[in-house]
Amino acid sequence: MVRLHVKHGDESQFLFDTTVSVSVEELTKQVTSIYNGRLKVSRICSAPDENMKKVLQKTMEEARALIAKKQAEANVCVTMDMVKDALDQLRGAVMIVYPMGLPPHDPIRMEFENNEDLSGTQAGQAVIEEANTQLWWAGKELLRKQKLVDYVGKNEKTKIIVKIQKRGNGAPAREPVISEEEQKKMMMYYHRRQEELKKLEEDEDISYMNADWADSSSLKRQFQGVNDIKWRPR
Repeated sequence: MVRLHVKHGDESQFLFDTTVSVSVEELTKQVTSIYNGRLKVSRICSAPDENMKKVLQKTMEEARALIAKKQAEANVCVTMDMVKDALDQLRGAVMIVYPMGLPPHDPIRMEFENNEDLSGTQAGQAVIEEANTQLWWAGKELLRKQKLVDYVGKNEKTKIIVKIQKRGNGAPAREPVISEEEQKKMMMYYHRRQEELKKLEEDEDISYMNADWADSSSLKRQFQGVNDIKWRPR
């Protein structure tokens, strides 16, 4: 399986497993569905009023955990089934709290029915319509008429960083040559090496001061020819 680390801008989103034989068209649909589905889960978890939040708190925490960005850090891939599971958990909890159903224009009900109106909102800006989605890798747009194999080769054990964005925004910034984790390790090594060199210098200074030639009294005795005289009783 080819593992995609999906990012939006420089921000990590989720891991996704696929194959080199997948068409970019299908891959774009899959990645976009998960990306927007995670946004929907987050919106629903943010929409309840305070009373509802208290009742749904545990369910919201579980749903958020399923689609959390920390899943990527834990090396867990996110699937559309996981997104649907999170939505089903939330839907079931709402039905228990409101067995008669929510009002037609309640934002949570509209989310579940995919009738949400996000026009003019920050949340709406975050959504990427599938028709306007672009996937980028290594500074190249993955063209929908191609297959993933055309870009990454036939190795199914490949891991790549793919960036998702809206069409028309230009090429996203390329990933740094070394990762943030590698940079941290390099800085730790550099700091440790500096400490070792500093200690060596201090040790050399101590050795320098303990040397016979650095002893002013020893130098004086040598000039007087009495450096090696040993005194003992007759």
